[in-house]
Amino acid sequence: MRKESNAKQPSGDQPGCNDCRNASRAIPDFTFAFQPIVNIATRGIFAFEALVRGPGGESAEWVFAQVDADNLHAFDQACRTRAVRLAATLGMQALLSINFLPNAVSSPRKCIRSTLRECERTGFPASQIIFEVSETENVINPAHLLDIFRRYREMGFRTAIDDFGAGYAGLGLLGQYQPDLLKLDMGLVCGIDAHAPRQIIVEGLVAMAKRLGTTVIAEGIETARERDCLRAMGIELMQGFLFCEPIFQGLGTIRADAWE
Repeated sequence: MRKESNAKQPSGDQPGCNDCRNASRAIPDFTFAFQPIVNIATRGIFAFEALVRGPGGESAEWVFAQVDADNLHAFDQACRTRAVRLAATLGMQALLSINFLPNAVSSPRKCIRSTLRECERTGFPASQIIFEVSETENVINPAHLLDIFRRYREMGFRTAIDDFGAGYAGLGLLGQYQPDLLKLDMGLVCGIDAHAPRQIIVEGLVAMAKRLGTTVIAEGIETARERDCLRAMGIELMQGFLFCEPIFQGLGTIRADAWE
């Protein structure tokens, strides 16, 4: 347990770099729903992904519609600190996966300061954080994204590419940087048990990831047939409604019949 200090703690949403301090602080009100990522081999929870929601449970799209260039930096900072704060409040013991916006990060080391302060303030271990970026994110400067990934790894964070197979970066990004985790887009997963071409593609991705030292996560799993097909390919980490839907400001539990 971290010792308490008499010093005044900084606000969890306080930006950690000049760009964020100079940005508009008029960010939308938001919170999170958490969805578990399970390990079907151990029948346990590997991590929880923090999914942005409005204060009344509104969708992520509702929140992001209120984010623009003027408040992008401050919003990205607030996403990190609020996710850590809520995870700590809920007593999360598994890893915490947080999406970040690479176009909002001016300096990896400076922009991480508010996150580290919130980890210290709440007692949530920074080593339990996964930073993931969606392949569908239109990254303005790919070299900058690679630098962010590498700096985060140096600082002890796990990294992940989300929605792999659906967006801008694809194999080009994977060829330059091998994250700890590779999350297959649900477009590859949906109905895979009855779709031979996608089976061939995913089998190839799993074999490639294994040789690169990257662990594959299959997301968007809704049926036992999809689960069993992916398990037969060697995928153990899975996420989807079959196991548990996103729980608004909560962690949820895995459905009893989801394992078999």
